[in-house]
Amino acid sequence: MCTFEIDTDIRRARTPPRALYCDPEWFRAVVERVLVRGWHGVPATPPPDPEGVVPWTMLPGCVDEPVVFTRDADGALHLLSNVCTHRGNLLVDRACQTAGLRCRYHGRRFALDGTMTAMPEFEGVVNFPSPTDHLPRVPLASWGPISFSAIAPNIDFEALLAPVRARLGFLPLARAQLSVADSRDYHVAANCALYCDNSPEGFHIPFVHPALNAVLDYRSYRTELYPGVSLQIGVATRAEDAFALPSGHPDHGQSIAGYYFHVFPTTMINAYPWGLSLNFVQPLSPRCTRVVYQTWIWDEARREQGAGAGLDRVEFEDERVVEQVGQGVRARLYAGGRYSPSREQAVHHFHLALAQALR
Repeated sequence: MCTFEIDTDIRRARTPPRALYCDPEWFRAVVERVLVRGWHGVPATPPPDPEGVVPWTMLPGCVDEPVVFTRDADGALHLLSNVCTHRGNLLVDRACQTAGLRCRYHGRRFALDGTMTAMPEFEGVVNFPSPTDHLPRVPLASWGPISFSAIAPNIDFEALLAPVRARLGFLPLARAQLSVADSRDYHVAANCALYCDNSPEGFHIPFVHPALNAVLDYRSYRTELYPGVSLQIGVATRAEDAFALPSGHPDHGQSIAGYYFHVFPTTMINAYPWGLSLNFVQPLSPRCTRVVYQTWIWDEARREQGAGAGLDRVEFEDERVVEQVGQGVRARLYAGGRYSPSREQAVHHFHLALAQALR
């Protein structure tokens, strides 16, 4: 059945069954019931100019959905299926400039908004064209420098991102520049759910991240929960390492070192005084995960200060412990664990969302 239950009372709850983290059948269930229905951050750059097209694969290795960004002559951005509605040929294999899309198999043509405009040798076909002959449009939204997409979303995007906008709306997002030199892919030898389990809790910081622990006030570290989103708030040990929060901000007057959002199911948005660190989690198999890491900067001078310093080191520390857990949860003698009510609220929240989606 590939389903499980999590008690809503964290004091009584137990963690998910080990099969979630290692069984191929459970992995396929997560792909179809969770990933296909969730919003995912897009680590690709849409075409900047009118009549530009950029192909992209959504969650390569698991969902593997071929889509294409198009920007029409009026500048409107679209995300479309990259599969011809005649016989399934891929339409675009590289970024280019074009006034329309033409299938190289049988010549079907599409406008850049996905509308089918021409098809040779189809005279006499009944009820043609119909809506199914146009390219399906994929939901597309954005926050700051990030695009989000979903094949069949089960939650409204604006409702999902409302906590992010409320906390980070004061940031100079329009000035953020992608640092290609600081952006890279990591491969983690563990299930994607284990990587996501690790991200939304600060419980492990004193044990796994000694340098980070030195610049955060662990006692003041706190978690807030929202539908589809968890937020961890790190408090700086030194005021000079904190945000300058405007009057009216929910945390005005506090020395906040970092905001750590997990947007269910696969996107992490980490905000620091200097910029954003983004993690796009891409499951590859029950025991392998790709993490696409992007760095967006608006204040280079503060890069090596406070909680946002040394992020490569923090990532490697996380990878090591997640891979060790990946080995441990496969043990036949491991039967699951319990949650810390004070430190693992967001992990419990993530597991509740997984259990609901799998049902």
